[in-house]
Amino acid sequence: MSDDRVMLRPVVEDDLPLLERFLTDPEAAGPFQWLGWSDPGRWRRRWVQDGLLNEDGGQLMVVTGADRHGFVAWRKVVTSRTSYCWNIGAQLLPSGRGRGVGTQAQRLLVRHLFAHTPVVRLEADTETGNIAEQRALEKSGFIREGVLRSTVFRDGRWRDVVRYSVLRDDLSS
Repeated sequence: MSDDRVMLRPVVEDDLPLLERFLTDPEAAGPFQWLGWSDPGRWRRRWVQDGLLNEDGGQLMVVTGADRHGFVAWRKVVTSRTSYCWNIGAQLLPSGRGRGVGTQAQRLLVRHLFAHTPVVRLEADTETGNIAEQRALEKSGFIREGVLRSTVFRDGRWRDVVRYSVLRDDLSS
């Protein structure tokens, strides 16, 4: 019997081939994340350097039992000389999409970042056409803030994105 509970964990060396698929396989990346061929060795180089976890961001694997579905990530966005927030995202293999795995993984990442870092704001962006990710963010507690025009170049044209945020105080209300 498999454990269907979504969990996050640090990336281990055996996960690197799965992560490399997101940079070399358009189907694995999905229609909103395929940005063209990219250097798959970058994951391994970064993993050797810091295990994909450092003070400017990181990646954690999304798993249920022994099944690996993809990863969640966060990166530091400097908002002023003395302030920053995290921008988060998730990338799942096709087998992990449409089942609530991404929603739960993002909820877990929100809790983790608010528990272990002093930030008061987390933000996330997704293309305006990515309705599934917009729903997942809203279910994870994020509030839609607005549309950023012509932000992402994908598949030969510039795409608009929707910006979402969740504040530390939003979760305690």
